[in-house]
Amino acid sequence: MDAKTNSSAPETSPPVIHPAVAPLSYLLGTWRGQGEGGFPTINSFSYGEELHFSHSPSKPVIGYTQKTWKLSSGEPMHAESGYWRPKPDGTIEVVIAQSNGLVEVQKGTYSAEEKMIHLQSEIVGNASKVKEIRRCFQLVDGNLCYDVQMATNTITLQPHLKASLKKL
Repeated sequence: MDAKTNSSAPETSPPVIHPAVAPLSYLLGTWRGQGEGGFPTINSFSYGEELHFSHSPSKPVIGYTQKTWKLSSGEPMHAESGYWRPKPDGTIEVVIAQSNGLVEVQKGTYSAEEKMIHLQSEIVGNASKVKEIRRCFQLVDGNLCYDVQMATNTITLQPHLKASLKKL
C-alpha cells in the first residue's frame, strides 16, 4: 500500500479567489444579525437580516444578496441584490436592485487594512423621492457592521439603517 491509498483525509486546495476580489475576501459567505432603522418620515423599527456574498474565481466581481424580516413575525420586509466590483486601486463600483423597484449605482473606496468600505450613490433610479444613499461597511471584532444614510427631495442626508451581523 503506498502513501496515497493510506491517506485518511482527502487533499483539498484552498478556494481560488480572483486577485481583484482578494482584498475583500473576508466578506465572502453568509452573515446574519439584527438592525435598526428610522427616518424623519417613518417610525423607528428593528429587523432581522441576512447578507450573502459570493464569488466565481474567473470574474473580478462579488455577487451580493440581502433580505430582511420583521423580528416579531418573521414576515419578509425588504430584499436587494447586485454586484460589487473592487478595483486594484482601492475603488469599488456597486450596482444594487431593490425589491421596491429602486436601483442604485454606487462608487466608493475600500481599505483592505481597515476592512472598511465607503459607498456613495452616483445614480438612484426609479425613485420619485430618494435622491442620495451612502453606505459604510466595516468589520469590527469579527462582526460586519454597516450604516446607511439617505436623502430625499425634502430631507437632507440622515441616518436610515444600521446593523451588526455575524458570519455563519
